[in-house]
Amino acid sequence: MTRIALLQMTAGIDRDANAAVLVKAIEQAAAGGATMLFTPEMSGLIDRDRERAAASIVSEDADPVLHSVSEAAARAGIWVHLGSLAVRRTDGRLANRGYVIDATGVIRARYDKLHLFDVTLPTGESWRESASYAPGESATVVVTPAGRLGLTICYDLRFPDLFRALSDAGATMLAVPAAFTVPTGEAHWHVLLRARAIEAGAFVVAAAQTGRHADGRTTYGHSLVVDPWGKVLRDMGEAAGVGFVDIDPGQVDAVRARIPAIEHRRAIPPVGIVA
Repeated sequence: MTRIALLQMTAGIDRDANAAVLVKAIEQAAAGGATMLFTPEMSGLIDRDRERAAASIVSEDADPVLHSVSEAAARAGIWVHLGSLAVRRTDGRLANRGYVIDATGVIRARYDKLHLFDVTLPTGESWRESASYAPGESATVVVTPAGRLGLTICYDLRFPDLFRALSDAGATMLAVPAAFTVPTGEAHWHVLLRARAIEAGAFVVAAAQTGRHADGRTTYGHSLVVDPWGKVLRDMGEAAGVGFVDIDPGQVDAVRARIPAIEHRRAIPPVGIVA
């Protein structure tokens, strides 16, 4: 068995305060016997005021949250999937970038969110991620103590082709750090995460933002761990905090042997349209 931990948090506009929450969670996860901690999307800063946020979004090398997490991981001797941070690229555009940091504090993998969320909701909320962020250009699988981890971020959840590519590349666990809105979370969060786990025959680990944030938005919470059979092993509800789950990596092979869908995948031929 392998023990993992999830941080469910309510990140705000104070970057230092968010970093302190992350460092404390790393210490709690290590003390609880976890080999790896998973944190939500935008763990370092949530602020939809673009002008105010701009002052806090810096290059990866200069990001104090990333440095704090790397140092804390090394002190605690634990791997961390830092779900994502807003970082400034060399071309001046922003990236919604996730990191996998090993137990010595070294960054083992990076992933820039491929699918950007642009929508106006019936509530009047408007989200235009592409107005500030550039999409990623590649998918990533990284070897960790918890298994071969495929990286995604939030809205990527709605694109099964990405999850297929990750499982085809050997992923046995899929990370979906998120900051889902409440209406979409209530409607789709559980069913989509369970579907992705079942399709891939893999564990899905989804650390989420929760509650009312300082910038006025509200997120759904319900950080989940789903096993390869689609069973929810842990649902953290709406409260912020650190949760633990013991997983059996051998369950991946057992489920894939029982339903060998990955072996049966075929390239889809051109679609014929019949009038």
